[in-house]
Amino acid sequence: MIRVRIPKGHDPNLLGRPSLDLQVLGKPATVAVPPARIAFVKPRLAVTTGDAVRIGSVLFEDKQRPDLRFLSPGGGHVAEIRYGARRRIREIVVQLAPVEEVEAFDALEAADVEGLPPADLARRLMRGGLWPLLRQLPYRSIPDPAGEAPAMIFVGLAAREPFLPAPEVYLEGREDLLRFGLQVLARFCRRVCVFTEAARRLPPAVAELVTHRVSGAYPLDDPGVLLYRLRRHAGENRCWAVNGQDLLMIAAFLREGRFPTERTVVLAGSGVADPVHARIRWGAPLSQLTAGRLSCPEPRLVVGGLFRGFRGEPDGHMGYHESALTVIPEPGEREFLKFVRPGADLPSYSRTFLSRLRPHPRAVSTNVNGGRRACIACGFCAQVCPVDILPQMTLKSILAEEVEEVLAHGLLDCVECGLCTYVCPSKIELAETFRQTRLRYWREQARG
Repeated sequence: MIRVRIPKGHDPNLLGRPSLDLQVLGKPATVAVPPARIAFVKPRLAVTTGDAVRIGSVLFEDKQRPDLRFLSPGGGHVAEIRYGARRRIREIVVQLAPVEEVEAFDALEAADVEGLPPADLARRLMRGGLWPLLRQLPYRSIPDPAGEAPAMIFVGLAAREPFLPAPEVYLEGREDLLRFGLQVLARFCRRVCVFTEAARRLPPAVAELVTHRVSGAYPLDDPGVLLYRLRRHAGENRCWAVNGQDLLMIAAFLREGRFPTERTVVLAGSGVADPVHARIRWGAPLSQLTAGRLSCPEPRLVVGGLFRGFRGEPDGHMGYHESALTVIPEPGEREFLKFVRPGADLPSYSRTFLSRLRPHPRAVSTNVNGGRRACIACGFCAQVCPVDILPQMTLKSILAEEVEEVLAHGLLDCVECGLCTYVCPSKIELAETFRQTRLRYWREQARG
């Protein structure tokens, strides 16, 4: 086993961490797939409102890669297709039938995988709609099955971002399925790196599969950070990554020949009365998770991790890749003379506030405590950046449109952890600027 230490990062001590108890929620009325939240995909609808669908029926495909399909996590009929700005498809909502019909796929045994060509495995996952669960670094795009084999494949069994499901919860009783999934990944690449946190206690059957133990602070659970520490040359930049729970879904599909429909998620945050892990349908409505569990009158729903998630609507659904629903309160009325208060309960990276001397969990809200100002060159963002890209200098290069200098600073190494934005006293949206810049660069490269 290899031990890796991440010297930079930051662990915010926040209220609302979930217990390890798992609640199994019932069948919801609807499920949905949100094409707008799946990066690098231009959807082409395969259904219209009112169409009957099965579990595993095609809902839409990628215009640029028609063999890249996204399937229905429920059986019934298409109740609604919701559109956003500029007619962008926001959600495809499926009304579940009392008895759901299921599309059948070919099943595999462990012995069958050994002699199966990687191209055949890829075709099975493409037909089954689970290939998009694999991500290719550095852009975190969906890999091209006909492209070059990855230098490494990272399997993450860590959960350091607040708040994500704990691996020991979703792995319980599924150790054999994880082993089968690793066997499948080994057909694509011999170097499969299974990593977790150094202090995390996993079941013995899982612990023996771990190849790397990572110590440090958030975002040590990100495969891009581990790649930054392990790579030896530029040829190793092109790697694949998959979350442990996503690998279980891939393995279950190949072994059972049925599109998976369940997912373990977390309901957490300072706006939740009883933060828990929950097993729900893939793409379940947010209202099913929040019903009777909120402790604040004006909640903001964040689908995904607190630093990387997106704002959810009360009538919305869980995302395709996301496995957490974080609830934080809106700030409410403006506090009188807040700027002169010592900040004893204010979560902050800076030593300016009294909260630095009181290390106990703090509630977080949507209040940013001030407006955007010019960069003051405090260096906080460089102190927490796990891949050493000097965010303040990278931002200046982006604003000056110096592409070569931006790349030289290491923009493609950015893991979009959001820490630079969180610690910035000037409230500059560094992480979002970097994400948009990376996306524009990827599009330019894709055009050739």
